[in-house]
Amino acid sequence: MAIAVSTFGEYQGKRVDQFHLVSDTGVEVDIIGYGVTVRDWRVPVAGGLRSVVLGFETFEPYPVHSPHLGSLAGRVANRIKGASFKLERTTYTLPANEGGVHLHGGSEGLGRQVWQGETDEANNSVRFTHFSPAGAMGYPGNVNFEAFYRLSGNRLRLELRATTDTATPISLVQHQYFNLGTGADVLDHTVQVNSSAYIELGDDLCPTGAILPSAGTQYDLRSGRTMRDADGAPIAYDIGMVLDSGRRFSDPVATVSGPDAALTLKLWTDRPGVQVYNGVSTDIAVPGLGGRRYGKHSGLCLEDQAFPDAVHNPHFPNIIHSPERPYSHWCEFEIG
Repeated sequence: MAIAVSTFGEYQGKRVDQFHLVSDTGVEVDIIGYGVTVRDWRVPVAGGLRSVVLGFETFEPYPVHSPHLGSLAGRVANRIKGASFKLERTTYTLPANEGGVHLHGGSEGLGRQVWQGETDEANNSVRFTHFSPAGAMGYPGNVNFEAFYRLSGNRLRLELRATTDTATPISLVQHQYFNLGTGADVLDHTVQVNSSAYIELGDDLCPTGAILPSAGTQYDLRSGRTMRDADGAPIAYDIGMVLDSGRRFSDPVATVSGPDAALTLKLWTDRPGVQVYNGVSTDIAVPGLGGRRYGKHSGLCLEDQAFPDAVHNPHFPNIIHSPERPYSHWCEFEIG
C-alpha cells in the first residue's frame, strides 16, 4: 500500500512532512518529520478505529506545547545531573532546561529538530535522517542519526542508528504517550513490566546511583497492576525500571491492558531499562487529537532506554559511543 506524504507544517524555515502508514490489519500511523513524532496511531476496535496516543491535529502546538508527545528524545534521553559531564579530561556544559538539570537533550534536542524522511513502500517504512553538528546543545562530536519506522500488521518497529567522528554520549528514546482506552486518564490501565529492580532517584529526579529491589514497593510491576493504590488514589510513576537480565529478546518486556479490555499493548526492546511515566506533570493548555484535553495522568510512557545520568554513574551501562562503537537500538510495539 502506498505511503501518503503531505506537508504538515513549517519550522524554522524547514518544511515538516507527514507520512501516513497503513497496514494490512487496518492499523494507521501518522509520523511527522519534526522530532520523528508519531502524531497519531489508530487501531481497529469494535465500531471503528481508536487513537491510542496523545498528539495534536495541527503542527502549530508542537513547538510550544508538546512535552515530547510521540517524539524521539536525545542526544541523551532523560536527565543529566548538573547539566554537565566530563569526558576524556574535558568538561562539557549543557543547557539546563529543567531546573539545574539537562533533560531529553535540551530545549533544542533531537525531538525539536526537523528530520528528513524517505519512504520505502516495499517495507511499509520511513527512514528519517538528521545531522547534529559538534557543539549542538553542548555535546561533542558530529553525529549522523537515522531512525527507521516500519509498520507491519499491528506492530510498529523503530530502529535507531548513529555514527560519530569522536567519543560522545548517545542515548535515544521514543516518547509515546499511550492511552488505550477512551477516558481522560490511564490510571485504570493494567501495567506489567519484567523488572525486579528500579533506579533510586534523588530530589532532582536524577539517580543516586543505587539500584533497589522493587519487591514490596509500588514499583513491583511483575504481576501487573493498575496505577491506583488500595484506596483508589492515583499513584505517580516517573521511575527507571531495570529490566531483568538474561531475558530473551523475543519476549516482551512490558504488557499493558486498557481499562475496557479492547486493546493490549506489548513492548519489545534491546535496552536495559524502561522509564515508566504516567503523565504526572502533564497539563497541556491546548486541545489534542479529537479535541481531547490532556491533563494529569492522561498518557502512559514506556520509554525503553539506557539508564538515566549514565555519564555520572560508571557502573551503569556505557552510553559513550565513538567511531569504533556506533550507536544502535531497536524497539517494537504491538497494539491490538
